[in-house]
Amino acid sequence: MFPLVVDLTGRRVVVVGAGAVGTLKARQLAASGATVTVIAPEVAGDLPDGTEVLARRFTGGDLAGAALVVAATGVVEVDDAVVAEARARNALVNVVDDPVRSSFYFTAVHRDGDVVVSVSTQGASPALARWVRDRAAGALPEHLSEVARRLRGEREDLHAARVTTEGRDWTTRIEELVDELAAEERA
Repeated sequence: MFPLVVDLTGRRVVVVGAGAVGTLKARQLAASGATVTVIAPEVAGDLPDGTEVLARRFTGGDLAGAALVVAATGVVEVDDAVVAEARARNALVNVVDDPVRSSFYFTAVHRDGDVVVSVSTQGASPALARWVRDRAAGALPEHLSEVARRLRGEREDLHAARVTTEGRDWTTRIEELVDELAAEERA
């Protein structure tokens, strides 16, 4: 497996199944900017505004144009059909609670603005991934979103001046910003 952050903004994502897990996945994907379609005879949870809901069973052809697919029905035969079509269409597919048939896994995520810490156990134990995420998040300094915002501006200024950002000692600058923001908070 290769860890990767993907921009799903405006990309079609299909979630088949709308129980507690399916609706959670749909909310997570919509929050990332994906255009989400949920296919299920019944919806068990709240879905974000703008989610397309096809209130019926999955049928062949439903995954046309999907960049990413989630099978969350809990019915082996239905999930098998979703996996087969997703693979035939070269779409990445996640079968919730079945890492063997999945081509990607959801990670446990901590966000602070543009700073994202993502932990995976490659499907072995989502609970362990959440446990590690929580400990990693607790060890991070505050205000990382502001550090990222300032560093983005500094990098943009260097690029505008046609100066490379490669080879710079960014670690020292990051530590300066973290200390500066901590001092501002104490003042």
